[in-house]
Amino acid sequence: MPGFLKRMSAPVAFGALILLATVTMVTDRRALRESSGRDLPWWQGILLDIAVPLQKTLAAPFDAVGDGWRSYLALIDLREENEQLRNEVAVLEEENLQYREALVASGNLNRIAAMRDEFEIPMLPSEIVGLDVSPWFRSVLVDRGALHGVQAGNPVITHEGVVGLVTTTSANAAKTMLLLDQQSSIDSVVQRSRSRGVVRGRGIDRLEFEFVVRGGDVKPGDVVITSGLGGVYPKGLRVGEVIEVSDPGGSLMQIATLEPAVDFGRLEQVFVMLHRGPTMDLLYGTNAPAPVERVERATEGGTQPAPVAGPGGPAS
Repeated sequence: MPGFLKRMSAPVAFGALILLATVTMVTDRRALRESSGRDLPWWQGILLDIAVPLQKTLAAPFDAVGDGWRSYLALIDLREENEQLRNEVAVLEEENLQYREALVASGNLNRIAAMRDEFEIPMLPSEIVGLDVSPWFRSVLVDRGALHGVQAGNPVITHEGVVGLVTTTSANAAKTMLLLDQQSSIDSVVQRSRSRGVVRGRGIDRLEFEFVVRGGDVKPGDVVITSGLGGVYPKGLRVGEVIEVSDPGGSLMQIATLEPAVDFGRLEQVFVMLHRGPTMDLLYGTNAPAPVERVERATEGGTQPAPVAGPGGPAS
């Protein structure tokens, strides 16, 4: 019998609460009809005080589930919004990069236009399309060749200074020996003191300027330019800047170390000077490829362009 009463206590209490709630609602409706705004009886006030926290306790799990679901939906929307914002930022960064590249190109074009005004020699804009990976030579490949009027022996420059010399050509490309190559040498002069010497490549990112000790006035910071002698490079092109002068040690010749005027690590655009001096004519011969105007006329007439001549003579 005690076990039965213990099992039935919870259902009886639950039923009593339901009955009490029903009686309270009926009484409240009757009281509202009879008199509005009166105080509740004492026993109804106690029941109301008990019902409020009980209702909050029972509603808390449902409220928590609802809040969690709403938070989950908000997180999904936030994730989608973040993904959209990341895509927009990527697009803006790409546009910003293109704008910066356009500004750099515009600045280069302004310097190139100013450089063209300094020389009366026609210059052909070209792009660097390849590098020589040989450890013994320093050269690059440009995207202009015989069909564009480029010949072996043409100087290659930028707005910063001397880049090198065209050594071989094909129809649409040309190989350029850089100023850094160990076979490269340029007759040069110190701009400040007019001391003459020869700039030679060392195969690394430095040059050496060899000059006569007697009467030589060369100091760190001096700018070395082409002298124009030899007919290879026009006079006045920047070659490099003196960074160190070695002790002659009793020798008649002294060597200064130069930093090249051109940043070869960032070389992208160059200009081929469509000029070849008499020294290069003797070295490469006069049977150079026809200029682009002549080639175009020959093509319009139905004939084929002449074969490209390399440094060793006509092509087979």
